Amino acid sequence: MNTVIRLGTGLLCRIDKRDFDKIPARGPLILATNHIGSLEVPLLFVHLQPRKMTGLAKIETWDSKFLGWLFDLWDAIPVRRGEADLEAVRRCLDVLRAGDMLAIAPEGTRSYHGRLLRAQPGVVMIALRAGVPILPIAHWGGENFKANLKKLKRTDFHVRVGRPFTLNPRGGKVSGELRQEMADEIMGQIAALMPGEYHGEYAGKAGKDQYLEWV
Repeated sequence: MNTVIRLGTGLLCRIDKRDFDKIPARGPLILATNHIGSLEVPLLFVHLQPRKMTGLAKIETWDSKFLGWLFDLWDAIPVRRGEADLEAVRRCLDVLRAGDMLAIAPEGTRSYHGRLLRAQPGVVMIALRAGVPILPIAHWGGENFKANLKKLKRTDFHVRVGRPFTLNPRGGKVSGELRQEMADEIMGQIAALMPGEYHGEYAGKAGKDQYLEWV
């Protein structure tokens, strides 16, 4: 299945992989990325191999027998959105303790149009508890995939990888407000990798790093 997806996405898309070699070959890592649609999940998963990676997916995904089977194949972690899903958090921490990569989309849902949505703070809780580096990854072009497919055109899929960092609350109480500020800074790093027209909620806010420590 991974081979089929790799060949299929390579045929249907022109994938800009110039930054892929910036992804560490080993060690626990949170990949923080934007979420446009259904294309980037399989594309990134198969094209970043042989590094083992998993990620979070809304529990409703398993309502589809095929998608449930596929996401089980990828060891995806089901999460109940809109509530504190402690089982999902535990499984995320287990992935990172095993030295693998965990992909998280701080936006929490697909934008479809490609412009960044406001981050949800859940990624901050996992990052602080795990204490592992976060690597921002931005992608764009996938929002045109369906329209291009109808026209029998290949889609230009761009990927940019930023600098790894950890979170440091600077001695402040990790309140809900502070978690949101740190989540916004993570998204700001993603925005800084993208053309301005995709900045969305983070227009004019890209690259802030008050709570980030570079590694």
